[in-house]
Amino acid sequence: MESPVTPFIPIHESSPEADIVIEDQHHTQSPLRKRARRTSISIDITASESTSQSLVMASEESKEPVRDDTYYMADGSCVLRVQNTLFKVHRTILSKDQSFFGPMFTLPQGDFGEEGMSDDHPIVLQGDTAEEFRHFLWALYALPSELIIVRSPQADLSRLIDIAKVSSKYSFKSTETWALDAIQEYLERNTSPLFNDNPLIRMFPTLNTRSSALLESEGQIARLIRLAQMCSHSRLMDTMIQLLQKLMSGSLHYSYLAMTLADEFNLRDLRGAAYLGVMQTSVFVCPGVGIGHTYVEGDIQETSEGPQRLVVSPLQQLRLLSGYHRLSKAWDKLRAVPPQFEHAPSCGATWHQHGCTQSWTDFWKEKTRSEGVLSLGSANVLGRLGIIIKEFDKWGSATYMHHDCKSAARRSIHEKVKQIQQALPDYFTEGGEY
Repeated sequence: MESPVTPFIPIHESSPEADIVIEDQHHTQSPLRKRARRTSISIDITASESTSQSLVMASEESKEPVRDDTYYMADGSCVLRVQNTLFKVHRTILSKDQSFFGPMFTLPQGDFGEEGMSDDHPIVLQGDTAEEFRHFLWALYALPSELIIVRSPQADLSRLIDIAKVSSKYSFKSTETWALDAIQEYLERNTSPLFNDNPLIRMFPTLNTRSSALLESEGQIARLIRLAQMCSHSRLMDTMIQLLQKLMSGSLHYSYLAMTLADEFNLRDLRGAAYLGVMQTSVFVCPGVGIGHTYVEGDIQETSEGPQRLVVSPLQQLRLLSGYHRLSKAWDKLRAVPPQFEHAPSCGATWHQHGCTQSWTDFWKEKTRSEGVLSLGSANVLGRLGIIIKEFDKWGSATYMHHDCKSAARRSIHEKVKQIQQALPDYFTEGGEY
């Protein structure tokens, strides 16, 4: 009868110490225990991982284990089980880089045999897939001539993501840094003629149909953002946010993805623009059964009216409606009172300051009621201000405003645009004043 195996799970420092229980087949009532060392690394599958993936992993782990073709080494000194795959590698390799494995190997063992010394009693790692762990081992065992590929256009981004994720999880700090740097270099290298200043567009098509290529690209973007969050890599996070902001203009799919990721990871820099994009380009409904339709969260459907129908969560719908209401109110206040500015010192000396102010007020009143402005929705404050800026630039010299005051007035419009952009996430919240 084989001895039961118990998974090895690093834990957060704030979590209580977890016991790794090794049960003797003859003394099941008195399990021997060894304490796992505390660490700041968590290797549980994040809440953002899909339930279906968890079920697949559980199904894999219930199968009879098989030896990995590449990393079950005859001279290996430690047997690890990931899902239903056995890896036999060297403890000296796993103990490098101040990793989590080093201290674990020094813990006292039970009376019936050392854990990880045989296929019947492996160290079980949970929360990884066999493919992810295989990619991680590749980084530990690859020759320099093989590692060069990660700095080339032929680099495998999915493999690099797996390496960074597993390295972070088990505290292989230098390996994690190496993989993250390679990912960042890959993203910056893969530019596109469509967006010359932005990476990855070649990988992530801006399609309006739910194609397999689009689904794959959305999954890759989500993995990269989760990785950046997990590793606290601000540069990678900034790169991905900039990418999504570009992609949102070409596809509602990416706007919804950005909105969902912004909610999941509390990404303020992304949330406002994502919610605004969804609000302006879609008809949003909640999941449920309608007349002739079944609405499933995340679905995007074509409509006869023009805008696509996006199925969002009740909380997202509330935030979208809140944003529409608040932005509409903000425009009503802005339309009634033009942005303020300080008159130039020379205005009072050589011009009639009252006439300068009146000229600015008349311009604002006229342009906020222009056909171009009214053609946009009342909540499209940024779009309406953009039209007013263009009209201001056409105003020319046929005005009673002092030249320096005109420049100050123009700056005041741009400052108002900046203020609204920075405050966008606050418009799309479910609490506060309405």
